Amino acid sequence: MKYIKRNLENDILEASKQFPVVMITGPRQVGKSTLLDHIGRKQPIINQITFDDIEVRKDAVDDPKLFLDKYKTPLIIDEFQYAPELLSYIKIVVDEKRKSSLYNDENPNGLYYLTGSQNFLAMKDVQESLAGRVCIENLHGLSTREINQDDAPLFIPNIELLRNRKPTKRYNINDLYSRILKGSFPALYSSENIELAKFYKSYINTYLERDIKDIIGVRDEVKFLKFMTSVAARTAQELNLNEICNDVEISNPTANEWLSILKNTGLVYLLEPLTANPIKRVVKSPKIYFMDTGLACYLVGYTDAKTLESSAYNGAIFETYVISEVVKNYTNNGVDPKIKLSFYRDNHQKEIDLIIEHENTLYPIEIKKSMSPGKEAIKNFYVLENATHKNIGNGLVLCNIDKIQPIDTNNFMLPIEYI
Repeated sequence: MKYIKRNLENDILEASKQFPVVMITGPRQVGKSTLLDHIGRKQPIINQITFDDIEVRKDAVDDPKLFLDKYKTPLIIDEFQYAPELLSYIKIVVDEKRKSSLYNDENPNGLYYLTGSQNFLAMKDVQESLAGRVCIENLHGLSTREINQDDAPLFIPNIELLRNRKPTKRYNINDLYSRILKGSFPALYSSENIELAKFYKSYINTYLERDIKDIIGVRDEVKFLKFMTSVAARTAQELNLNEICNDVEISNPTANEWLSILKNTGLVYLLEPLTANPIKRVVKSPKIYFMDTGLACYLVGYTDAKTLESSAYNGAIFETYVISEVVKNYTNNGVDPKIKLSFYRDNHQKEIDLIIEHENTLYPIEIKKSMSPGKEAIKNFYVLENATHKNIGNGLVLCNIDKIQPIDTNNFMLPIEYI
């Protein structure tokens, strides 16, 4: 097993210099523990414990104060959501360290590193108990730049900046869909001896049994799996819960609850429509994307890259791949994608796949699998002129072209390798 350097490393190291507690959330098996273990080899982290160990977990729940006294800081606590009782005691330790640091050279920062797969359970308690003391980082699966071990500065759609940006490795169409089919879980790239179907079957079983049933309390795992599959089949579409409810035969409140679970465990991302918009005809529903294309393909039933590329699913999964790469890029650079990313669609079916805001300027972006999308792809960019008071930058069409090419004076085709 080889370690793949994560682009979030630097942000975590900087956070540990400014905050006593750093919390890393994200889906199961995206490498949270491995990342902290790697950082711990660079930092003077003395101890590392995991609450996957039931005996260790029991000690923490039974006597949190004694438990923390037992382990020196800096300390990694893996899967800490199993013992939320620790939070109030961590707060006490942090506050004592801060007070003592006023009278000596002791560093009150970088004391605890917490990981948790279920940020919907942990986030509220952490934010309330450790307000002003914790930095929360979100880790996704591997980006393509991480797989290729390339630097990944923030993706800013300004064409002048993009001309100086180094693209990552270019894939031909077959290799690209093989990458999409494989997905982003680090284990699949750290070892060559893992069979995709077995990996995803095991992943889903673990997710349903440990996260959904044991921790969250959802008892109908079969129906929840059907719900996941229904969502995966609708990736890159505007969210329509009524359709999903009819498909799975569940109530709207149940669908909302289960969608929240998928969202907060990091399996899906909701891209919100452009806001602060004076035009009332703009839709209000978000678009939904599976963050791991391999998991989405497995759920829907695709096991072969050539079949996937020629299927009716190929455009949606290509768009899903591109959006997930952009979201990872922003997250890994310490920027909240929800603040910067949106899309546009109105009741006249005019749509812009992605809008990125940078320095009060909106950049419209279309996503096309084609190698020569042409002017048809930018036909709706003009709607932004009346939809916002912000500046409008150059437009982009992210596609499978091999180099940057102009469409007109203000719009360009851009290879996806520039993300």
